[in-house]
Amino acid sequence: MENANYNNSRRRFLQNASLLLAGIPLMKLNSFAASNYHGQALELQRNTPQTVKADKRIKLTFGEEVMVMPEGLQPSMLCTQKGTIVVQSQLPKKPLPQKRIYYPFAMKTVVSRDGGQNWAEVPLKEGDNGLDLEGAMAQLKDGTIIGLETYVIPGDKPDTGAGLMYISTDDYKTLQGPIDITFDMPNADFYGSSDDGGRPHIAMRLHRRLIELPNGDLLTTIYGWQKGDEAKSTYEPNMKRTRVMLFKSKNKGHHWTYVSTVSDDVHAGTEGMGEPVIVRVSKGKRAGRLICHIRSGYELYATHSDDGGKTWVKAKPVVFGGIDVYKTADWADLFKDVKRKGVLITPDSPELIGAVVDPDLIETRSGVLVAAFGVRIGAKICWTIPTYPWNGNYLAFSIDGGDTWSQVTRLTTGIDTTHYMCVEETPKNNELFVVYDFGHWNGKEGRYTYGRKVNISVNKA
Repeated sequence: MENANYNNSRRRFLQNASLLLAGIPLMKLNSFAASNYHGQALELQRNTPQTVKADKRIKLTFGEEVMVMPEGLQPSMLCTQKGTIVVQSQLPKKPLPQKRIYYPFAMKTVVSRDGGQNWAEVPLKEGDNGLDLEGAMAQLKDGTIIGLETYVIPGDKPDTGAGLMYISTDDYKTLQGPIDITFDMPNADFYGSSDDGGRPHIAMRLHRRLIELPNGDLLTTIYGWQKGDEAKSTYEPNMKRTRVMLFKSKNKGHHWTYVSTVSDDVHAGTEGMGEPVIVRVSKGKRAGRLICHIRSGYELYATHSDDGGKTWVKAKPVVFGGIDVYKTADWADLFKDVKRKGVLITPDSPELIGAVVDPDLIETRSGVLVAAFGVRIGAKICWTIPTYPWNGNYLAFSIDGGDTWSQVTRLTTGIDTTHYMCVEETPKNNELFVVYDFGHWNGKEGRYTYGRKVNISVNKA
């Protein structure tokens, strides 16, 4: 998650020690009125989905947008086997100080048990910030829900990492944790880079998805550094470009071993390889394939593995429906009077280049792959003037195992948003629930997380 008031950072790292959180009861939830922001009535920014690229075999039906969380930005989400939807977003207030590293804004988690119509806040133990579930959350085949805290810090031995895990065995009515978990991280370098605001930090990031393999093993991704990773980011001169790594657990998440580097392309975008999401294809000609989508700071990159993650093809940029972030001549005139760091933006300025951010990726039970992502036009100046039509939140669909993305739909266009979003399939086959946000970190026009159902119908004949 990132914050514009902190130079749009996704990796604001502070040093903190965790407090014990065990068996938090979630039964006594208080429903909240989702219509007020700082005492003022909020009206949802209604959005009409737009088809960017059409596939006549795919038909989409959209439900009404619903309020999920007033004030919330940059959501993470899980939908359980019983249809319980868990959403977490950041709030415009500071978290409680801790010694273990933590995100610089408080997190709020809400739950819906009626398909997203009504939401109730998950209470935190007094004095604790709770789970930051940007790391990953998934429900295993046996019904156990596992949540991984996003920050991995140095372990007590070289080339090891330490993380936190939370567990629910009752459909998120109670949450047990944090449980200490460990990582084998060969050649790990926790100390060589600042964050993207220039601040020193000591951590790597678990991100987005946790996959259970048919044999019960778990896979997840981390972005960070290994010894020798010295390429500097153009985003922040004291920040080094990150790589994406794959890890496996054979004991339900308690210990993780390094499998491979998914991508370490130092020439990609402005930041290297970061904010990954993985999915395992289970149907069709690509069954067994792992696919990873990755943020670079400019375009989105994609790679895949057909040997369980041991090796990966070279990551390459993906352009969904012609949304090319380098096509700056199309929007240069919109920003001709905008200044960055006191200098007017010129038609050849790299400030005009757009960005595809924080991808999400799932496979439905019918085998449809769904990619979610945000597009910023441009990467930083989109909040100065957000009105360019490409600026918004997207869904893309593949019915051939990720070889092509033949249907692309824009959910929001030309409005303030952080461009972070999530997608999950509900217990009803081919019914999605997707969440995204409206607003800016300054909250002047209001800010909130909202979402809607999307139904998919596929005719491959």
